[in-house]
Amino acid sequence: MSGLEAPPSSDHDIAMTQTMTLTPTALPVIERLDLPSTELRGHIVAPLAEFSTKKDFAFAPRYVTLALKDEAGVDGGLIAQVYWDWMHVEILAVPERWRGRGLGRALMEKAEAIARDEGCTGVWVDTYSFQSPGFYEAIGYAPFGRLPDYPKGESRVFFAKLFNGDKMPESGRAA
Repeated sequence: MSGLEAPPSSDHDIAMTQTMTLTPTALPVIERLDLPSTELRGHIVAPLAEFSTKKDFAFAPRYVTLALKDEAGVDGGLIAQVYWDWMHVEILAVPERWRGRGLGRALMEKAEAIARDEGCTGVWVDTYSFQSPGFYEAIGYAPFGRLPDYPKGESRVFFAKLFNGDKMPESGRAA
């Protein structure tokens, strides 16, 4: 902080504030890293959290992880984040040997129950045209966006389910 900023006004602001002041002497380098640690991710997200908090949209995601686990350990499951009154399912993975047994549906239903308990408006997810758009439509999700040629010849498709029974508004295609 340069000393010109307003003092932190919430616990979230305090958590996002650096404990020491550095005077920048040069622009930073951009370095590609492997998967970030929780601490590193926090440092990268901190400017977004600070900006959003100033706009009364505190960025404080809560993570949801549901694992498929048997005697051999974890193999598949669901990873999601809850923030800004929505749950975003980042990963839903069911191993081939367990497909067709309702586990994908059960994972999504459990995630939806958690989202409802958290007071969410709904759940959104993205998938690919070659993966599982039919699955999400079958469990009540509606498409709201499409990114063409991702990968080439296919599309990334975005789906959402609103909990209040409303339908997703029609939207144009992303292109």
